[in-house]
Amino acid sequence: MAKPLTDGERRKQISVRGLAGLGDVAEVRKSFNRHLHFTLVKDRNVATRRDYYLALAHTVRDHLVGRWIRTQQHYYERDPKRIYYLSLEFYMGRTLQNTMVNLGLQNACDEAIYQLGLDLEELEEMEEDAGLGNGGLGRLAACFLDSMATLGLAAYGYGIRYEFGIFNQKIVNGWQVEEADDWLRYGNPWEKARPEYTLPVHFYGRVERSADGVRWLDTQVVLAMPYDTPVPGYKNDTVNTMRLWSAKAPNDFKLHDFNVGGYIEAVLDRNLAENISRVLYPNDNFFEGKELRLKQEYFVVAATLQDVIRRFKSAKFGCRDPVRTSFDMFPDKVAIQLNDTHPALAIPELMRILVDVEKVDWDKAWEITKKTCAYTNHTVLPEALERWPVSMFEKLLPRHLEIIYAVNQRHLDHVAALFPGDVDRLRRMSVIEEGDCKRINMAHLCVIGSHAVNGVARIHSEIVKHSVFKDFYELEPEKFQNKTNGITPRRWLLLCNPGLADTIMERIGEGFLTDLSQLRKLLPLVDDEALIRDVAQVKQENKVKFSAFLEKEYGVKINPASMFDVHVKRIHEYKRQLLNCLHVVTLYNRIKKDPGQALVPRTVMIGGKAAPGYHMAKMIIKLVTSIGDVVNHDPVVGDRLKVIFLENYRVSLAEKVIPAADLSQQISTAGTEASGTGNMKFMLNGALTIGTMDGANVEMAEEAGAQNLFIFGLRVEDVEALDQKGYNAREYYERLPELRQAVDQIGSGFFSPREPNCFKDLVDMLLNHDRFKVFADYEAYVACQARVDRLYRDPKEWTKKVIRNIACSGKFSSDRTITEYARDIWGVEPSAQQTQPPSLPKD
Repeated sequence: MAKPLTDGERRKQISVRGLAGLGDVAEVRKSFNRHLHFTLVKDRNVATRRDYYLALAHTVRDHLVGRWIRTQQHYYERDPKRIYYLSLEFYMGRTLQNTMVNLGLQNACDEAIYQLGLDLEELEEMEEDAGLGNGGLGRLAACFLDSMATLGLAAYGYGIRYEFGIFNQKIVNGWQVEEADDWLRYGNPWEKARPEYTLPVHFYGRVERSADGVRWLDTQVVLAMPYDTPVPGYKNDTVNTMRLWSAKAPNDFKLHDFNVGGYIEAVLDRNLAENISRVLYPNDNFFEGKELRLKQEYFVVAATLQDVIRRFKSAKFGCRDPVRTSFDMFPDKVAIQLNDTHPALAIPELMRILVDVEKVDWDKAWEITKKTCAYTNHTVLPEALERWPVSMFEKLLPRHLEIIYAVNQRHLDHVAALFPGDVDRLRRMSVIEEGDCKRINMAHLCVIGSHAVNGVARIHSEIVKHSVFKDFYELEPEKFQNKTNGITPRRWLLLCNPGLADTIMERIGEGFLTDLSQLRKLLPLVDDEALIRDVAQVKQENKVKFSAFLEKEYGVKINPASMFDVHVKRIHEYKRQLLNCLHVVTLYNRIKKDPGQALVPRTVMIGGKAAPGYHMAKMIIKLVTSIGDVVNHDPVVGDRLKVIFLENYRVSLAEKVIPAADLSQQISTAGTEASGTGNMKFMLNGALTIGTMDGANVEMAEEAGAQNLFIFGLRVEDVEALDQKGYNAREYYERLPELRQAVDQIGSGFFSPREPNCFKDLVDMLLNHDRFKVFADYEAYVACQARVDRLYRDPKEWTKKVIRNIACSGKFSSDRTITEYARDIWGVEPSAQQTQPPSLPKD
């Protein structure tokens, strides 16, 4: 088979995007050499590949700076309503290629680097992922930043600059082992430290009341130092800011403390303060009530709100002298979006500033707070909901506890007036949960303190209204909305799949990159022979390329002619990687039973990280690798079935595997996956989906037609009915011989001959306490997979379905999602207007 074109070679062949001007190429070369020499102080003879990457990064960054300054200046002068997206996670991945794409510099850089005898793709591979997130929630925030900039919104992402992001995953003897992600080891060329905007954040202390009002005294201070990262819109000269806070000890930290042994010990203890921004908590959809995590949550909120208020007061005047003194206009100039409950403390903190510091009266302050804040719910799993012990608040944030009590009292008085005598309703709706350990329910605080609450897919928003926050919905139905998630088509099509992007551009132009609904123009071409051929060819090239990558990086050989069946996401029982495992074992058993049958060859790839403390998720990884050890070395199977665990799944690996996938697995138990966004990435990149009616799968089926996805399994109503009746896994185990065989093999040590009891716990869970009903969907899943095989045997019909899916994926752009947030929640209009490029003189 011919060696596939590199993306670089492919880009050189393409005229659609406009060839790089010679002047641009010369300028990039000159700038590159200058940075190599003056910024990195390296001679070409001793420069390493990392030096070359950094020289290129600085060259590209130079093109951002003028636009960045101009954009921020523009906001100061126009004084638009500003959007603050507060998130404890921003899963950004790599920045170099995304910046080149959004600035329209990719061809010029490609050519310049080629002329210098270097390979652009090789340099891009040097960059570390910014892994400041766990999965969907953090990656959504990153896509949202891209869309907000592309839509010209005056938006800011605020979070924490973790020194260590999501751990690197190594597989050792089939088990996950975690390694610290020292992503800043070689520095980060994309961030700019802003020590001049450092702000104090207070912890602990006591509350004192006097005639002058309430004061929070004797606190411990930690400094928050901001690092700014530019966020470029797509070819519109807008560059927004992501500001991440880093914790610093003040210089007098502990030095005034008589109880510290001395000066040296006091200086060493600075680490205690600075630990706040040391590491990302690696849990996805799970609440771990640790004091350090609560400190992180307050740290980002307290620093951000000071920044927001400073900017509100001085806007239009370009200085830090307070100008606005009245807060009446605050909700007209500021929108704060809470990405899940993690930044929920923004609500009591804004109240504290307004009431205690700015002396606004309580009711006015509460009105301002509610009009300013909005809350996005990301999960319905009870173990994920944040419920902080009151005792921890009492110690760490005593004033905030008082404010929460006061907010809750007024809220309960209101409910009691509307539903007299309904004490059970009061208990259910309280922010404070009584019990052995009194707890603060952060989701209830968010609902009460926000003017809008949204879920992230239609089915999820319905569950939010009629189950999770049922009582609150009955009280204020107008507050609840849906905002179906989306993904940025710049990173998730143009950047990661240039071949497919070009194939599409040749047919319908490039308008779809900023208006993804234009992909519908492909529908009339679904039977077009040339398009069918081109789409299939691009997919095959992506598969060959990914196969080469796997062989080079992991020494695994796979058959690029096989179906690439891909299941990548965080490892969690509700996402049901175990259901996939049972199907793989069933396929294996069928091959062994009748080795002569003609089978569609499959390469099953499963990837994702397990939270370090999540025992069952780690067992699932061990099961996948163990099944692979048996299946991949069985000569009877040959290359008809391969099982690969994709190590260290992360944004940069997703950008490689998603364009190569044929089948996308989205098989969570109906009613558990709030939305999913990986599902959308696969759809846009020409994979077909096998999935349950859960999350955004429901809307994907609606857009493309259910007959163009492989939908199977229980619906939400069926799951509820089964819960009512009582789910009995043994019933399925007894009735379905192939299921029983697979489960018995796993349980008896067939896949773990050296540790026959290795998977006893896992099988016991499946048979006796499986909350996610794996066996209940097994039969339908295996039958559905047989339908997948049948269609895959007809490449032309398969590709027609692929084209239909791509053509119908327009709804799932984060541009559409953000436009809805802007209009329905933030009260601003997106603008197509370009910021003046830095080269133009101002009027």
